Amino acid sequence: MPIQWTEEVEKHKEEIIENLQQLVQIPSILDEENTTEEAPLGQPVKDALEWMLSQGDKDGFITKNTGNLAGHIEMGEGRDILGVLCHVDVVPAGDGWSVPPFKGVVDNGRLYARGAIDDKGPTIAAYMAMKILRNLDVSFDKRVRMIVGTDEESKWRCVDHYFEHEEMPSIGFAPDADFPIIHAEKGIIDFDLFFNKNLKDEKAPHMEMRSFVSGERYNMVPDRAEAVLIPVLDQTYLLQEFEEYLKENELNGDYFIEGGDLTIELYGKSAHAMEPDNGVNAGLALLSFLEQFELDVNARAFCRFAQTMLHHDSRGHNLGLTGSDEISGDLTVNTGKIRYSKEEAYFGLNVRYPVTYDMKNALSKLTSMLDQEEIEIKNIDDSPPHHVDGNDPFIQTLLRVYEEQTNQKGELLAIGGGTYARSLEKGVAFGALFPGRADVAHQKDEYIEIEDLLKATAIYAQAIYELACVK
Repeated sequence: MPIQWTEEVEKHKEEIIENLQQLVQIPSILDEENTTEEAPLGQPVKDALEWMLSQGDKDGFITKNTGNLAGHIEMGEGRDILGVLCHVDVVPAGDGWSVPPFKGVVDNGRLYARGAIDDKGPTIAAYMAMKILRNLDVSFDKRVRMIVGTDEESKWRCVDHYFEHEEMPSIGFAPDADFPIIHAEKGIIDFDLFFNKNLKDEKAPHMEMRSFVSGERYNMVPDRAEAVLIPVLDQTYLLQEFEEYLKENELNGDYFIEGGDLTIELYGKSAHAMEPDNGVNAGLALLSFLEQFELDVNARAFCRFAQTMLHHDSRGHNLGLTGSDEISGDLTVNTGKIRYSKEEAYFGLNVRYPVTYDMKNALSKLTSMLDQEEIEIKNIDDSPPHHVDGNDPFIQTLLRVYEEQTNQKGELLAIGGGTYARSLEKGVAFGALFPGRADVAHQKDEYIEIEDLLKATAIYAQAIYELACVK
């Protein structure tokens, strides 16, 4: 008799929810300032990795910690490995949550928490799929290895370190994106645009900008910005204009005066960098407001660049980067970090480019253009595009499983996000966000539908069975 995957998952419903609640209660945000040899990305990140590995130990799997940067949970036997690539690190919670972001509140059929959909919920779904198969005592012709990373939201030091020391799976999927199947991922390049700050004022400015801060990560649309100003003339007019700007653009902000400095804050809307238009970039919005005033010459040049080259231009037209293809769609640009101080001034950009795009040539042209403005490109970090042929039997098996479990037609997708699937020659992203569901990854009040969590578990269980078990 065929295995009834939905029924098997339902037997574990409470355990699935409780496991996810325990995992999201670990605030596993990268903490570069408090690293140790034993916790190279900070203690909370290590705690999340150890929690997953301890679950594997408790449930009878083979586990291994690889340098406290990654680890794996394994079952089955055979020469080949089916990889299931997950991550337990999360982006910062940000402001404006209506529930505690690290509690795992269940309300109205949803579990709310930072990481609920990216990627702790899908990780628990995949883990419980493995546990269900282990309990069913099926026979394997491959090893099934869940690889748990801890630095996916930053520099991928986890998988880099892991694959320096461990085997590479022959096939694999990452439950860290959308269903049905993502067979193409755009290239992702981060870089900083550093400004020359040696310009001299020809006349006294009305206002100086002491500092400007917005954004924490390249891969997030910043939802808060702060400018510290030194007003030379009466500031009443500026504050009146600020109130009007907020009203006209349906934004929120605040200001206060301390020690003669005027601090202005503006609040936007966070979103994942794969589609910047889903958010409101607080940093660019505030610089756009400040650009209209008689700032000191260096601040004025900084604000003008933001206004003319970056603001409301998520497709990179003004930078000369625009591009698109049929496989993966448009190039996108997100200004994830903005810093301005006495010491330095830069914009941190996250560019996601199509699989057929020539980034090397585009970057060369951008460098030439910026050289004329004495702007220097630094800190380049490029992850090339990834693409697997949709006719591959591996992909066709995943499509069939998805269709059988959902009674919906499966299709091949491309995304601007980057998943661990690109670490494998034959890897794809496979769920766990279902078609029609809102993508709330990296946003306040992030959640996963419990119905979807259970459905994803059933899909992963059948997919692992079809790909790695003896029928």
